Amino acid sequence: MTAHLAYCLLALLVCGAGASPLPDQQELKKRQEELQTLRDQIREHEERITEQQLSETATLDLLDSYDKKGTLLRKLVRRLHRDEDELQRKIDVTQKTLVELRSQLDYLKQQYAQYVSSVYKAGALHDFELLLAARSINQFYIRNEYLRRFSAQRKSDVDRITGKAREIEEVNARAQQQLTEQRRLIAEKGAEEDRLASLADERRELLGRIRSDKRQLQREMERKMKAAKELEDVMARLIETERLRKERQAEENKREPSIQPPVAPGAGFEAKRGHLPWPVSEGAVVAHFGTQRHPTLRTVTQNIGIDIAVKTGTPVLAVAGAEVSRILWLPSYGNIVLLSHDNGYRTIYTHLSEIYVAEGQTVAEEEAIGESGESVDGPRLHFEVWKEKEKQDPEAWLRRK
Repeated sequence: MTAHLAYCLLALLVCGAGASPLPDQQELKKRQEELQTLRDQIREHEERITEQQLSETATLDLLDSYDKKGTLLRKLVRRLHRDEDELQRKIDVTQKTLVELRSQLDYLKQQYAQYVSSVYKAGALHDFELLLAARSINQFYIRNEYLRRFSAQRKSDVDRITGKAREIEEVNARAQQQLTEQRRLIAEKGAEEDRLASLADERRELLGRIRSDKRQLQREMERKMKAAKELEDVMARLIETERLRKERQAEENKREPSIQPPVAPGAGFEAKRGHLPWPVSEGAVVAHFGTQRHPTLRTVTQNIGIDIAVKTGTPVLAVAGAEVSRILWLPSYGNIVLLSHDNGYRTIYTHLSEIYVAEGQTVAEEEAIGESGESVDGPRLHFEVWKEKEKQDPEAWLRRK
């Protein structure tokens, strides 16, 4: 028998060791279900788009559907990017584990091969002679126990080798599963990015038609006024909810005084008047607070915030620490994030192409909450500042550039 024979023996020992269920399978299933939900929502908007494309009067509604589909597509692509990065980290760990396990297995095989080779050369007769050469019964028993334990150790080594080989088999199966999933993710991500690019082209073409059609511009202005009223209603409900919460808190404080006192007037957000950072790091104000005249329709409207012309995809930042109170979508405003600050102050950010935050989340000053998008009027961010129900001029709060 040689070292080669030892390896053959090991092959027989580990043969048939099946891989156990992979722990990543449950996580993979959950991730795929979440992605499928996004795909189903995208499909619903695609069906609506197909219907609206057949109607000449549904131009602005078609734009809304494009925007909703685009938001979902960007969320899907972002999820695929995140899943791919996470999967790559797992693949790196798995490959490192495989290298370590194979090194350990090679060492165990080498040690066992040396033992098998020595046994073959000495033969079983060597053990028998060792026992016969004992000078006393006590020495005979000691040598016999030694040989018995030595044999048990060899059996333990074989078990360890078998276990290590099975472990490698399971990890290798996991690695193959991960690589297959990675290839699928890369292909899907590329396909969704292509769909997003195609959608952006269709949206630009539609915007061009809207901007050259006075009837559509007039309707868009009416929709914007209606959306502004809906946003005021949202603000009123938030204020009422906050009032009720403060009343409950006051009742609780009577029974158990609060450790943290409320922010005093003239402190917190209020103290930042004229010094707030801008919600975008670049861009120019193209529509100020107050009375505005439409450049094409020549009609006069009231702007309750400011519009900043900025390149689509620019990071949008929270101007102060806050809680994300509401995330919603409204015609003409698109994706909206509403932040609640202290002492009844709130800021609103609209025309977002992407949203990074979730309702209830706390954000820090100048933390990115999303990316800017494009309205009928062009690529921009609409920004508002409120004190309870009172609309404020945002430029009075922002630091001078």
